[in-house]
Amino acid sequence: MSTTRNKKAEQILKGAMPEFLEHGYATTRMDQVAKTAGVSKQTLYSYFEDKEGLFTALIEYVARQKFRLVWSKPLTGEPRQVLTQLAKRIVTEINDPDYLCFVRLIIAESGKHPELSQLFLENVAQPAIAIFKAYLREHPELKIKEPEVVAHIFVGTLIHNILTQNMLSGHTIIPMEPERLINNLVDLIVN
Repeated sequence: MSTTRNKKAEQILKGAMPEFLEHGYATTRMDQVAKTAGVSKQTLYSYFEDKEGLFTALIEYVARQKFRLVWSKPLTGEPRQVLTQLAKRIVTEINDPDYLCFVRLIIAESGKHPELSQLFLENVAQPAIAIFKAYLREHPELKIKEPEVVAHIFVGTLIHNILTQNMLSGHTIIPMEPERLINNLVDLIVN
């Protein structure tokens, strides 16, 4: 795909995001997406066959962007420092209101369209677990018997905290400061 074509596709995806967030999947209209993106309906349909294709591309786009922000830096160095920095990046990047609304939308659609939530997990969770598992295997001094399980625990604990604190109003019912959670989670793995 040419650079111009990539830029136009990205322009459309950026225009689609607020429409899906505001109206949900079912009631988002392609003509409104085209208007918000600043393109004609004909242009929109030349890039994306239908709403499902557009939403699928949006999931891939958002997943790539967030994945890159969290996981693009190599995991090198002393484990306590690396794990702490990684946890802080996860908490900072995932704790974005638009991103959380988008995750909520994917969850809401997962019953009718399980392939969309699977696509999201394939583009975010699966490679994240693989990278973290590889890091843990490279550090035998941590004496971790099941790197894959520990990777799930580490990433899952942080994601769970973000979702419960922000999407489920846990900050008022079961408050947990990210710094406290990160420090104790890292201690569990390193000690």
